[in-house]
Amino acid sequence: MRILGISAFYHDSAAALVVDGEIVAAAQEERFTRKKHDAAFPAQAIEFCLSFVPNGMDGVDEVVFYEKPFLKFERLLETYLAFAPRGLRSFQMALPIWLREKLFQKNLLERQLRRFAPQTKLLFTEHHQAHAASAFFASPFEEAVVLTMDGVGEWTTTSVAIGRGNQLDIVRELHFPHSLGLLYSAFTYYTGFRVNSGEYKLMGLAPYGEPRYKQLILDHLIDAKPDGSFRLDMGYFNYCTGLTMTNRRFEELFGQPVRQPEQPLTQFHMDVAASIQATLDDIMLRLTRSLRQEFGIKNLCLAGGVALNCVSNGKILRDGHFEGLWIQPAAGDAGGAIGAALAATFQKHRIPRLPGDRMKGSYLGPEYSQAEIEQRLRSAGAVFDVLPEEALLATCADALAREQALGWFQGRMEFGPRALGNRSILADARSPRMQSTLNLKVKYRESFRPFAPAVLAEHAAEFFDLSVDSPYMLLVADVLESRRRPMTAEEQQLFGIAKLNVPRSTIPAVTHVDYSARIQTVHYETNPIFHALLTRFRATTGSPVLVNTSFNVRGEPIVCTPEDAFRCFMGCEIEALAIGRCFLRKEAQNPALRRSYQNIFALD
Repeated sequence: MRILGISAFYHDSAAALVVDGEIVAAAQEERFTRKKHDAAFPAQAIEFCLSFVPNGMDGVDEVVFYEKPFLKFERLLETYLAFAPRGLRSFQMALPIWLREKLFQKNLLERQLRRFAPQTKLLFTEHHQAHAASAFFASPFEEAVVLTMDGVGEWTTTSVAIGRGNQLDIVRELHFPHSLGLLYSAFTYYTGFRVNSGEYKLMGLAPYGEPRYKQLILDHLIDAKPDGSFRLDMGYFNYCTGLTMTNRRFEELFGQPVRQPEQPLTQFHMDVAASIQATLDDIMLRLTRSLRQEFGIKNLCLAGGVALNCVSNGKILRDGHFEGLWIQPAAGDAGGAIGAALAATFQKHRIPRLPGDRMKGSYLGPEYSQAEIEQRLRSAGAVFDVLPEEALLATCADALAREQALGWFQGRMEFGPRALGNRSILADARSPRMQSTLNLKVKYRESFRPFAPAVLAEHAAEFFDLSVDSPYMLLVADVLESRRRPMTAEEQQLFGIAKLNVPRSTIPAVTHVDYSARIQTVHYETNPIFHALLTRFRATTGSPVLVNTSFNVRGEPIVCTPEDAFRCFMGCEIEALAIGRCFLRKEAQNPALRRSYQNIFALD
């Protein structure tokens, strides 16, 4: 049974192939087109997935789309009617697009799919059903509560499902416009970051501030009940019928206008970020505690864009109400492609479920043979040495120990927003300068943005207060007291981002200002070559921890091909690059191939 799942036409289009219950391939369209968050029909992602099917699309039993367009259109019309006459301008802009394209999405999908086969069997699943399926059916649990929270899918913004074996039933829903995802996005917009892209910046900014406005939010913007259910006061928001997320009344409540992109960040913005993060944490804990009490099930799965908030995830873990916690690593809309295919596989066709974590470390994208890598690099004009694996590991570990930034391109590309050691930029976590250096000279982005540690799973407890594995970089935990360097009273008085220059632990490049870290535990079973590099780095330096950030610059999708990696390498200040067994040094490359990446891509 071969089922192809598709998500498209909103943001982060993707395709995924499930064969007899096994997730065989998945990729986002942006990685091929090089357009960040590409929402177009995922033709190249589909083509990649079909490379695993002997007869291409003719060998696919069903294609499943991750939402139902007519339900979405119903929400659009009912929302505008409810708020009329407000929102006329927004309605006039939206309606022609719907009448021309979105309302007849089935016809559009069938037309696009005909490039692969004359006829395909096309099915649709609801948005939150796809999210829930992506979490439960990929998880190792036979029984779990599944909590999905995002901006909105059709009508639903928050849903609770119960999964047992091949059964997954949604039992609770909260509907638009009351949405934790949209509330968080409203603050993303208010602090000057891009909606549906900059939410993780808001999360990263929060530790620099104090939650001074949390009670203001709870008093005016959201009515949160003890069980975690909530309603927003729509008098402060503009996203139902307007062209912005917030309105003038929102600005008056907080006393400042919307921050414009690239304007300086002040303590006010940091305190606002801390306040909405604390509010999200509070409501997530109310929700999860009430779900454990109501259903008595010991396992929890999370999906939807809000599940990418690893700070809240870490608090849910430490709260201890659920014994097992599993979070879909592609929790956003891209993961809906996997969920659509899994929902049809298990709920419609009753294919037996396979044991264990079915995401395979999220290494589900394209890979390249050594011969392909060498040929592609030569064609790009690269100068490289081909090394035996042991020599490559030793050379890379030595470069990292000398505080060089290393591009690391191995195996299959990751699916989802995180680079997990196959399309990564790596660096020495012990360096007190590395966080600022990577942000400003390699990624060309705001200096406050935190980096994640990749740590050998068997040594994670020596550095972090984390009792479980975190292979998908979706949990925040504290750095152990024994690894911290307490700030002096004078250092504590430094303005927000100035604290970055103060070493806070023995691994300062990955220790946030609140002594937390977003952790990736690296396991030999899922990524032997990355595990081997960390092992060699530990043998060289005594440290099993590296900075791991995605291989791209600000505004660019994560690299997919060897050519993408070489271009990025030549366009920023990475000193070394390992692609397969090819090792490249910056100083050995043709200077004519250098170009500045700094202003090529738009703000992310």
